[in-house]
Amino acid sequence: MADSAYVRLARELRDAILRHEFPDGVRLPTEAELADSHRVSRQTVRRAFQDLVAEGMVYRVPGRGTFAAPTEEQYLRQFGSIEDLMGLSIDTEMRVVAPLRRQIEVDAAGRLRLHSDRVGRLEFLRVHEEIPFCLTTMFLPPAVAKLLESAPEVTEPGARSRATIIGLLEGRLPDPITEAEQSVTVGLATPEIAEQLGCEVGRPLLRIDRLYLSSSGQPVELAISHFLPEHYSYRVRLRRHPS
Repeated sequence: MADSAYVRLARELRDAILRHEFPDGVRLPTEAELADSHRVSRQTVRRAFQDLVAEGMVYRVPGRGTFAAPTEEQYLRQFGSIEDLMGLSIDTEMRVVAPLRRQIEVDAAGRLRLHSDRVGRLEFLRVHEEIPFCLTTMFLPPAVAKLLESAPEVTEPGARSRATIIGLLEGRLPDPITEAEQSVTVGLATPEIAEQLGCEVGRPLLRIDRLYLSSSGQPVELAISHFLPEHYSYRVRLRRHPS
């Protein structure tokens, strides 16, 4: 199902804010200006602003307009779509902890529905303004891993980039990534995770498992991420089906 107009507009404004196009004190365009420039209704703009206010991305001052929240209040990232995950490249950095290599991973291979137990594996930190908030272990089918063998962003130890794995694969996969199956649970920080995230051993963390699927329904990535909970927000829209 295609995104609603207000969802697309909210995403565009969110990305612009994350790119610091509206620094402190600079007013965002008015409802009338956005309605005219995007060729949508005032109600559509109002709905987009309501989403951004709820997320803490903007605040509204009666008689003055809508403004981006101070930078230090924009750190929480909210994810509700594949595009949101790709948008991590806007304001975060990926730092490779363990570069891409092939190895035997029985459980990951099973979840990727592979016939063999060999997968591509890499581990990286996601960092915002020098603060690590997520450690991810990524598993890839061998054929997908091969597509990234020439990508220094994931093959060089200690590499730093604005890339996302989804973004790196976007132009390389024969079929694009269109959906993800996600599970959310609690995991405890192991000594390795605690060292990377700068927290105490045994601290409860959010563990997010995502299995990414291509448009043909084939698994192309399995990402197991541990988030510091104060830096993660999950957003989803629930709808009731008409009877």
